[in-house]
Amino acid sequence: MLLFFSRRPGAALPTLFLLLGLIYASWTARIPALRDALALGPAQLGLVLLGGGVGAVVSFPLAAWLVARYGARGAAWRAGLALLALLPWIALAPGMAALTAMMFALGAASSCFDVAINALGADAEKAARRSIMSRLHAWFCVGTLSGALLAAALAAMKFTPLLHFSLITLTLLLPLWLACRPPPQERRAARRGMQNRPAATALTEGGYLSLPHGPLVALGILGFCGAISEGAIAEWSGVFMKDHLGVGDGAAPLAFAAFTGTMLVARLLADRLKDRFSARRVVAQGSLLAACGIFLALLSPWLALTLVGFALAGAGVAAVFPFVFSAAGRHGALALAGVATMSYSGGLIGPPWIGFLAHSFGLQAALAFVGLLSIVVAFAANRTRLLE
Repeated sequence: MLLFFSRRPGAALPTLFLLLGLIYASWTARIPALRDALALGPAQLGLVLLGGGVGAVVSFPLAAWLVARYGARGAAWRAGLALLALLPWIALAPGMAALTAMMFALGAASSCFDVAINALGADAEKAARRSIMSRLHAWFCVGTLSGALLAAALAAMKFTPLLHFSLITLTLLLPLWLACRPPPQERRAARRGMQNRPAATALTEGGYLSLPHGPLVALGILGFCGAISEGAIAEWSGVFMKDHLGVGDGAAPLAFAAFTGTMLVARLLADRLKDRFSARRVVAQGSLLAACGIFLALLSPWLALTLVGFALAGAGVAAVFPFVFSAAGRHGALALAGVATMSYSGGLIGPPWIGFLAHSFGLQAALAFVGLLSIVVAFAANRTRLLE
C-alpha cells in the first residue's frame, strides 16, 4: 500500500514525512527493550539519548551542504539511505558506548533528512500560496502512529528489535527511492539545463547554526520548548508505562501511539483552527490541554486513563512546531534557519534531561516537569505577537 501511495502524483512529499515518522517511531517504541537488553539505568539511557540529540544538532552544517550540493530531493535521498542503513545497527550495539555512537549517527541522519523534507515543504507551501505545513507534519504523525502500533504488534509476537528494524529498512527502501525521484517536469527542465534554483536552497545561505534575533527569539523559545515536550514523551512514555504500570513490551508503545494518534488528528484540523482563532490562541490553549493530559497520565493508576492522558498531550502539542516554523518562514530563509536551530536544540536537551531528572527524583517527577513546561509555553504563546 505504501509503495502504491508513493508512486501517485503529488504524494511524494507526504510520503517522505510519513517515512520519517515510521522510522522515528520504530526505534523509540523499542527503547524499553534496548534498555533492558543492556541493563541501562535512567542516567545511562539519558546519555544514550543525548548522543542522538548531539548528532542532530551538530549535523545542521552537513544538512545545509547536502541541500546546496544536491538539492532538497537529492539530500533527502542520501540522508534517507543513511537513516535506513543505520537503523538495524542500533539493535546490534553490544554496550552503552556503541549504542551512544549509533544514536549519534542516527540523530545526524535523521536531522539531515528532516531539514531536506522541510525545505521541500517550504517550497511547496510557497507554490501553493497557502498554509500546508501542518498537514505535511500530520503525515509525519501518520508514520509515527503506524510505526508505534506496528512496534507494539511485533513486540507482542516476540520479534527482536534487530528483526523489527531490518524489516523496516527493507520495506521502506523502494518507497524512499520513488518519493525522492524528481517529478517529470523537473527532470525535463534539468535535461534542458533550465532548472531554476529552488527556494529551499536559499535556506543554506545563512547556515543552520545561526540563531534568531530580536522578536524571532520568542519563536525560537516556543520551538525549543515544544521539542523538549515532544521528545520527552516520545522517548520516555514507553519506559514510564513499563516501570510504573508494569505493562509488557507489547503494551509499552501504546502510550506513544495514543500521543501521536491525537497529534495526527489535531494537525489535520490545525490549519482551519488557525484561520478561525489565530495561531497564537491555538498554540496557547493547546499547550494548556497538553499540561492537563500529562498530569492525568502521571497520576492515573489505570492503564486506560493513562493512555487518555497521553492522547490529550498529543493533541495539545500538535500545533507548536508547524505554526512556529510557518511564522518564522514568513520572515525569510535566515529566520527559519535560526528558529530551526534553536528548536532542534530542545530535542537535544529534552530527552537526556528527563533521564537525569529521573535518576535524581524519579521518572514520574521528571515527566511532571514537561507538564509545567507546557504551561510556560501557553503563557509565552499568548504574548508572542509574531505567532499570528
